[in-house]
Amino acid sequence: MTQHSTATARGGDRRRWFGLVAISIAVALIIVDSTIVNVAIPNIVDDLDLTSSQVQWVQESYTLVFAATLLIWGSVADRIGRRRMLLIGVVVFVLASGLAAISDSGGALIGARIVQGFGGAMILPTTLSLINAGFTGRDRGVAFAIWGSTIGGMVAVGPLLGGWLTTSFSWRYAFGINLPLGLLIVAGVLLFVDESSSKRRERIDLLGAALSAVTFATLAFGLIEGRTYGWWSLRKPFDLGGIDWSLSISPVPVAFAVTLVAGAVFVWRTLRRTRAGKPTLFKFDLFSITSFRNGNFAAMIVSLGEFGIVLSLPLWLQNVLGYTAFQTGLVLLALAIGSFAASGLSASVLANRMEPPAIVRVGIGAEIIGVAGLGLVISPSTSWLAIVPFLFVYGLGVGLATAQLTGVVLVDVPVERSGEGSGLQSTARQVGSALGIAILGTVLFTITGSQLQNKLADSGLPSTAQTQIVDAVVESAGGAIPGLAKNPATAAVAPIAEQAFSDATRAAAFTASGFLVLGLLASLSLGERKGKRRGRHEPGAEATLVAGADATAVP
Repeated sequence: MTQHSTATARGGDRRRWFGLVAISIAVALIIVDSTIVNVAIPNIVDDLDLTSSQVQWVQESYTLVFAATLLIWGSVADRIGRRRMLLIGVVVFVLASGLAAISDSGGALIGARIVQGFGGAMILPTTLSLINAGFTGRDRGVAFAIWGSTIGGMVAVGPLLGGWLTTSFSWRYAFGINLPLGLLIVAGVLLFVDESSSKRRERIDLLGAALSAVTFATLAFGLIEGRTYGWWSLRKPFDLGGIDWSLSISPVPVAFAVTLVAGAVFVWRTLRRTRAGKPTLFKFDLFSITSFRNGNFAAMIVSLGEFGIVLSLPLWLQNVLGYTAFQTGLVLLALAIGSFAASGLSASVLANRMEPPAIVRVGIGAEIIGVAGLGLVISPSTSWLAIVPFLFVYGLGVGLATAQLTGVVLVDVPVERSGEGSGLQSTARQVGSALGIAILGTVLFTITGSQLQNKLADSGLPSTAQTQIVDAVVESAGGAIPGLAKNPATAAVAPIAEQAFSDATRAAAFTASGFLVLGLLASLSLGERKGKRRGRHEPGAEATLVAGADATAVP
């Protein structure tokens, strides 16, 4: 190789890594936004005078749209170009963030959040497919390590950033900060990321896309809102866009029924159109690839337990230990540090000594230790010094497991179908996360209510007062506890509520660690096939894999 060609190759290699920085910032944009809003909600409520229903939809509208359309945009990206789809997603997300920042009513903010959900769903699977298409061999493992660590780290950085912006400036800055970040991403992508797309130019199956969106939107709604509205009977009033739900049955089982019907029609229609050679949103033959099938199953189970502690821990830190939103963010920063440290560990040490499935198992093992350790130390008098080491270990595990599991899932997916595979993988993770929130949220609040009820009964309080206190603590997600402590009439009850909420948080942590154990067991199916992995790291292996994907993709 001549000196000129060597220099050109090095320049191209540096360009790829600069492009990865832009891609990682794009991932950070949507992950931070999904957590930053939770911290800003109290200030938004005061400023816009939101109703309780509007508060819920400000938080959930983004999640529902995001989960519903992940699969669609991944497949669209394969056809129109992955870089183009990423840029469209960033522009949509940033413009919606601007609208959110200047919202003067709850309805306007909810509308902006819905548009943000579309933008976020365009971004996430496209970043995955660009990495899968742009990196090979060991470099791909390093790139996925950086991508995964960014996700894990930003989950913790979001509350810290949100607390600082909301406290020092305004909740509007929590959305406004996305504008300069979006400009930085667009510039980086245009300069350093090459376009890639599938050779397929078939039209989009619009009806299939609609059925997919309905399936995953209703599934996410049911899983997230089951505890709020009731799994069968209606527990509290429900309205959608000003339309009141007048039935005695909860909307949750109705949503699940729609999920089953729409999902069955989607599967039947996709199989029929595949046999007829007609365009479909995706083809089920991807699940004949062992690493993709088993990896998605493991990813869904791991996601179920992975972010459970992030749901309950901030509530416990603020409502029981009395930390401010900013102090809570500082404690959770240990998780981010561990996650970012994982990318360096994976790239410099583990990648040369262990295969990706083994790194996944090490990561999940670290997560189990971190979450179970938190369960052991949580109490009303716990110091942050006891929490931080376990959060660091947990973050280390998230950084290792998330990144390498993503690489394992996509390793045998043909590059030309990267968007399709990335959309399916992102959807599997999102379903797992929603299921985890549903289960762990139910554990947290059910145990809080039962423990508090039992202890108040022993205290001799009148039954009416017991019910009022229990309802206040559970409905406010623990937010009523500081008020109980400040009120002289209920100050004696506050320690009882703190203990009950601590016990419930411990139970949620142990439940999350149990799901992670199941995820670890599921990861045992992620073995290495001789020859194929070795060839994957050799020059030219990528083209060979793509050309022969259909022939080699067997269980």
